[in-house]
Amino acid sequence: MMVSRRFVLSGMLAGAALPVWGEGLAVSPRPVARPSGVQAVAGKAVADPAALIEAAGLGGVVGYAVADARTGRLLEAMGEREALPPASTAKAVTALYALEKLGAGHRFATRVLVTGPVAGGVVQGDLVLSGTGDPELDTDRLAGLAAELAATGIRGVTGTYLVHDGALPFVDRIAGDQPEHVGYNPAISGLNLNYNRVHFEWKRAQGGWGVAMDARGERFAPPVQMARMEVVAREAPLFTYRARGGAEEWTVASGALGKGGSRWLPVRNPAAYVGEVFQSLAAAQGVKLPAGRVVGRLPAGAQVVAELAGDPLADVLRRMLRWSTNLTAEVVGLSSSGAGGLRPSAGAMSDWMRGRLGAEGRFVDHSGLGGQSRISAEQMVRALVASQGTAAGRGLKPVLRDLGMRDDEGGAIESPVAVIGKTGTLNFVSALVGFVQPPSGREMAFAIFCADVARRDRLSVAEREQPKGGKAWTRRARKLQGQLIARWGAVYG
Repeated sequence: MMVSRRFVLSGMLAGAALPVWGEGLAVSPRPVARPSGVQAVAGKAVADPAALIEAAGLGGVVGYAVADARTGRLLEAMGEREALPPASTAKAVTALYALEKLGAGHRFATRVLVTGPVAGGVVQGDLVLSGTGDPELDTDRLAGLAAELAATGIRGVTGTYLVHDGALPFVDRIAGDQPEHVGYNPAISGLNLNYNRVHFEWKRAQGGWGVAMDARGERFAPPVQMARMEVVAREAPLFTYRARGGAEEWTVASGALGKGGSRWLPVRNPAAYVGEVFQSLAAAQGVKLPAGRVVGRLPAGAQVVAELAGDPLADVLRRMLRWSTNLTAEVVGLSSSGAGGLRPSAGAMSDWMRGRLGAEGRFVDHSGLGGQSRISAEQMVRALVASQGTAAGRGLKPVLRDLGMRDDEGGAIESPVAVIGKTGTLNFVSALVGFVQPPSGREMAFAIFCADVARRDRLSVAEREQPKGGKAWTRRARKLQGQLIARWGAVYG
């Protein structure tokens, strides 16, 4: 069965970015009577926040702030000035930044250009595949571009097949402290495909395993030669990786494979990956191209013969915030800043937030994957409140996710209070920012950051994909966040 883009994003395949169980709030924003540590509100009882934090047993630091979204007046806070990792809630700032710098209607484009005339179906010069960084380009859409190229009547080229990725700076991985094989930490370039992940599939066969590496879509699954896999008789490590001769060479431990399965692995040379896949898709349309050569600059005088436009930025951001796609955040951040690298680009966003929104924070990337980013709950709330007077801020709310509400067992429940926002999860870091919207009364902006940074820092790189105790810690943090919002809805809503 082919795997859809939505399925890849949802985290249902092994190796996806975040656990789907952590995305909903744990309790409804209705006050629940408690026997002690409570205050009376409208005849009911609301738990004291310090008691809730103590009961959560998270260790580390919990910092939160909630303010009137219209006036910015702080309603309640604790540890609000502690600068903590925002995790993926940094994407909310990235969305604001991109909406202002690029505009809600911005579209990323992927193009085919030629440097000479076409005679008898053959380009008398070079053919160029060129990207502007589209983070949502997938194999099926790339196949559509190949079909558009074939519809022009082009069948070959006398010169070179060039793959242009220079619209964005090349970054070999978002964060350097993650396991080599996790798909949520890919490379970034001006050409990206399938979130810069390659599909690895294995099946037990006579005397070993059959393995395949492909660029899987819903309709097409072209095999990939630039990424290779070898099964090695060992128990650990799970994967090894090295780049050699333009190829990405992986090994996997046989002891971990079982009878069969699949997962997505990161691609470190995305331009070569896109170039090879497009060559295969073009060949299927009757367009013969030689092996591609990656270049950072477009040749002078090249003319567009086929073009594929992505969706409007507002739609891209909505999916980014819903599925927390790290590649999308980095691409839109880099495109917004025009900086020559990830850290300078994140620094430009930090400067923009200070100058435009009057809020202080230090970001090392645009996705929040890097654990060195820091912002306090007070400053995040200040940014959210200040953004409401800007076009970017007015564009943010429609793309934020309705987080929904769940009971203590994780079941979905109805609530009269809407909570829209962005969650964030790293190892022993859980964050939630956004807006509480009661059916009547005041709207509130909030930020809740829970972080045991010392415990996170003690993890080895190998432990960071699934650390012991990590899921239970995150569940407790999510429950605490829901309890705090329940309190605010009762006391201030």
